[in-house]
Amino acid sequence: MLYIRQILILFVSLYTVRVVLNVLGPEDYGIYSVVGGVVLLFVFLKGTMASATQRFFSFEIGRNDSVKLKQTFSVNLVVYISIGVIAFLLLETIGLWYVSEKLKIPSYRFDSAILLFHYSIFTFIMSVLNTPFMAIIIAHEDMKIYAYISIIEVLMKLGVVVLLMYLPWDKLELYGLLLCVVAIINFSIYLSVCIKKYEECQFKKFYWDLGLFKNLINFTGWTLFGQLSTVFRRQGIIILLNQTFNPIVVAAMAIATNITTQVGLFSANFNMSLYPPIIKAYAAEKKEEMFTLIFKGSRFTFFLIWVFALPLFLTMDTILMLWLKEVPEQTVLFCRLSLVEVLIMAIGYPLTTAARAPGKMKIYELVLGTIQILIFFVSWILFKSGFDAYYTLLVAILANILMFIIRLIILKYLIELQIGKYLKQVMVPVIGVMLCSLIPLLPFFKLFIEDKLILKFLLVVLSVLFSSVSMYFIGMDKHMRNKVRNIVSDKIIIIRKVFKK
Repeated sequence: MLYIRQILILFVSLYTVRVVLNVLGPEDYGIYSVVGGVVLLFVFLKGTMASATQRFFSFEIGRNDSVKLKQTFSVNLVVYISIGVIAFLLLETIGLWYVSEKLKIPSYRFDSAILLFHYSIFTFIMSVLNTPFMAIIIAHEDMKIYAYISIIEVLMKLGVVVLLMYLPWDKLELYGLLLCVVAIINFSIYLSVCIKKYEECQFKKFYWDLGLFKNLINFTGWTLFGQLSTVFRRQGIIILLNQTFNPIVVAAMAIATNITTQVGLFSANFNMSLYPPIIKAYAAEKKEEMFTLIFKGSRFTFFLIWVFALPLFLTMDTILMLWLKEVPEQTVLFCRLSLVEVLIMAIGYPLTTAARAPGKMKIYELVLGTIQILIFFVSWILFKSGFDAYYTLLVAILANILMFIIRLIILKYLIELQIGKYLKQVMVPVIGVMLCSLIPLLPFFKLFIEDKLILKFLLVVLSVLFSSVSMYFIGMDKHMRNKVRNIVSDKIIIIRKVFKK
């Protein structure tokens, strides 16, 4: 269900970006990206607590402690409401001043940009309040419920795009307002489902545990630094591009980020389903089970994105031309480099999950967070020295390779992860799949380089085919191949029965 959900989200999101870019135009789309980026600078408040919430909910469920789970939910709810209030105050004061005084916004679009900023704040607050309810669903591993609600949300956003094309109001203001309405409806759905389904969410009794609150704050202290560094780097780069280049470059980077985010979510969603069992296995002191989840999870997290990333990388120019009526300059290059970065990040998702299991986040977040911050400052130095915008992505690629190596070293210390075993069971199959997917395409490279749609389509088909075959024979062990064959056989039997009827 998560995979089906993500396929739907991918196509709707790509269509949405195309329509929004055409309706708003490159300039307004750049304004939307940079104004929204200011709001997202505060996403670390939500992201930090989301990480902690997932860990503590799953940990208590793994220990089968219902009373502690109720206390954990109550404490988290109070903290999230506090975060919402803090975020609102900061955004409506410091944030509003920065948008008004520091951002490069054309004077004739200033009022619309300010109104968009207010809408974006309220949308963000709704997403903050929504997080603990989403986390409790995931902690209970009710992934179908999460997938169904997400599908409803993406369909509502598709409706927003349709209304944007036909309603006569200012498009920039209207887009912000409609997204705000979607956020309110989405929050209402999560709240209703959780109150109905989970006892800890029914508000029959308010629980408070000062010791749990201190543990939560202690855990989030360094996680806060890590989340802040990530957001500072990602959204800070958007603002840095706005200050150094022009709105067209910002729009190109925003499109690249949107594409790679949607592709990367295939892996992120798979890792989301791994998060609760990894934490529960650690809480139950089942280390071998946890290591098995980490090794298999790392492989398949990468494979789920590789099967999309390879054809996208090879045919990015054609895809963008078909998708967008107007492709901002440098978008193809930004997209390809961003895909490389997201591939490196994907394989490390289960490692990040495992690092949170012991609750000792100081070394992990301090080292990796510092590297994230350095990406921003190195990019700033390069831009000041006259380097082009794409150099920030080259810096990010090198930094992510370094962070992957450091994750392995830290996990050896935190959970006694065997690096040699990880490299053998994860990196060897991953590299094998990459080589066996790419090498068969090399003889056809000159043919595929021609700008003919049929040849590009053939390239996509072949790249998916080679990737899938490589994953089956190299990426999977014998047990997993048997499971795949059984699943395929069951589906074939069902299809035959349907056609016989």
